[in-house]
Amino acid sequence: MVLISLKSVLPGAQSANDGFLFETTTSTPVDELIDSLVEIHNARLRSCLIADAVKGLAMYGVMKRPEDVGTDHVKEITGGNVERGDNYVEDPSGLRTGNPPDEKMAEILNREVRALEEYIHKNQVQNQVALTLPEITEKINNVRGAVTMAYPMGLPEWDLAHLALDGSVDKLKGTYLGGSLIEAKNASLWTCNKEFRRGQLVSDRLGSCNEKTKVVAKLTTKGSGPPAREPVVSETERNAMTAFYFTRQEELKRLAEADEDDYLNSAWADPKGMKKSLQGLDNVKAPGLRF
Repeated sequence: MVLISLKSVLPGAQSANDGFLFETTTSTPVDELIDSLVEIHNARLRSCLIADAVKGLAMYGVMKRPEDVGTDHVKEITGGNVERGDNYVEDPSGLRTGNPPDEKMAEILNREVRALEEYIHKNQVQNQVALTLPEITEKINNVRGAVTMAYPMGLPEWDLAHLALDGSVDKLKGTYLGGSLIEAKNASLWTCNKEFRRGQLVSDRLGSCNEKTKVVAKLTTKGSGPPAREPVVSETERNAMTAFYFTRQEELKRLAEADEDDYLNSAWADPKGMKKSLQGLDNVKAPGLRF
């Protein structure tokens, strides 16, 4: 089983060190592999949109009509009418009605969203968990079922949660995911600065005897060439090196400013230090003196 570690970046990620694992075989056609990777990549993006939308749904209720967007307290000041339910919480952004479901249903929504987020999280790479499209689809269906329980009459068509759960990939291009979505027919897969050629098998790139291997790969668009190389030193390592050299520089500065005889006060400069240590007298202090 060949393990593909695909590098990608989710919206809102703190770093570019993101991605997922996918299992395949050397006998798999490259076209089929690319299609599978693109489907999971887009499914992860959809999952991020679903998570954000359903969290807002659980906290502030459904979205307002585009023409009604605005903070409720300003609307009341100008003489507008604001519907306040039993669980009313004003949405600071003014995008939602402020009437979320009851506490029990909100907890169910958040629970299913957490399960979805945990499954697609980048930590799954460290945990050696390979993602599958059926599993992501099942998690999304669980979120959809929870939304149906909370809103049996359905969500308005302008609500982002409705678009994320039931809309097609083409409709998602109008959201903030538009620049990150990939079309399978326009995708190209690269590893070790070499492209997986369409019409070939995975074994044509990795070798037929390398069934138990792991490769790091990236998806790009056709004609864009190989992806940019990753930096040799990571951001964490760079910060650690900077901190080390700054500390060292401060130590050298203090040594330069110190008196020439300052070292005589150090324990290692005592000519009788070894004798005192052998006799056990190095820590002996005169009676009545405290240091």
